[in-house]
Amino acid sequence: MKVKTAQLCMVISLLVGGVGASLSLYQWQLQSSNPNLSGSQPAPAPSPLPPSPLPSSQPSQGEAIAPSGLFAPPRGDVRLVVISDLNSQYGSTSYAPEVTKAIALIPGWQPDLVLGGGDMVAGQSRSLNRAQVQAMWAAFDRSVAAPLRQAQLPLGFTIGNHDGSGALSPAGRYIFGQDRQMASAYWRQRPSNLPFVDRAQFPFYYTFAQDDIFYLVWDASTAKITPEQLAWVENSLASPAAQEAKLRIMIGHLPLYGIAVGRNKTGEYLHNAEQLRSLMERYRVHTYISGHQHAYYPGRRGQLQLLHSGALGGGPRQLVGSDRTPQKTLTVVDIDSAALSTTYTTYDMKTLQVIDHQQLPRQIAGQNGTVYRRDINPPN
Repeated sequence: MKVKTAQLCMVISLLVGGVGASLSLYQWQLQSSNPNLSGSQPAPAPSPLPPSPLPSSQPSQGEAIAPSGLFAPPRGDVRLVVISDLNSQYGSTSYAPEVTKAIALIPGWQPDLVLGGGDMVAGQSRSLNRAQVQAMWAAFDRSVAAPLRQAQLPLGFTIGNHDGSGALSPAGRYIFGQDRQMASAYWRQRPSNLPFVDRAQFPFYYTFAQDDIFYLVWDASTAKITPEQLAWVENSLASPAAQEAKLRIMIGHLPLYGIAVGRNKTGEYLHNAEQLRSLMERYRVHTYISGHQHAYYPGRRGQLQLLHSGALGGGPRQLVGSDRTPQKTLTVVDIDSAALSTTYTTYDMKTLQVIDHQQLPRQIAGQNGTVYRRDINPPN
């Protein structure tokens, strides 16, 4: 029945949008208690078109919505758009065409929230002076943050290693202290429409709640989560605000496990991944969203969903064990609040085709653990 409904929504979307060509779709719905594949539909995509204007009325659950000319997935009770790794070369004050395209298209999906997986600017080089770092943040504001503010879309984000690395010297000082100071200054000087629960350590780690979903952002800009921050994480997840929410989602730059060629090594994923995952599962975190690996992979390990966001900026990478061409991606996440399930619709931002998840590896055996595609039931 769900597959028939999705097919009907696709047909209606194509007729209303006036798109003559068929579109590539693989939609994915996964309940937290029963992670089974829900349905798919094949097809190519049209050439880029400008986003549709937002309607004056609020979108309804199940309504198929997307920018004009793109496949329109049925909307969940809550819709997120996930982007990550926007930066180009060190010191760059310009963004790749896929970033510009994505930011222009995002309002057309009518999300409730935009989530960024980190690396919004191209720092982490001690050759950059203060003026250069300021220029990068000004470019980010002009190209990314201001258009989202104008569209009245909240932006939740995590700090990446190129934004404000938390790496420490042997003496315990921040190696990229200038980057962190200026990242903090940028975000604290800008008005935020995030409904914060705890913003004492914003923008490095903080919590907010929206639409009965509790979001925890931690500072995973390096491979080590400090004991102090872990204590804060546990207290936050144990709080009434977190436990009384229908869903809990965490966001950090580095992933738990290595999944991409060139990033499947120590230092490019979080230390003590199994202990961290155990902590998340203990407090019933539904999904951990990360960036850094520059490769899209919708995974799971144990009871935890793992959304590895692809890069929109420079350097997309191949998945370990796959010969697929690297892609720059944007993911629309639709949440069914009653079923506690999520549906991913992920677009290749070069072609605007929807990625067929069945073409992705069934599992990725990384250096520090195997991640399974989220429709696959791992062996006991």
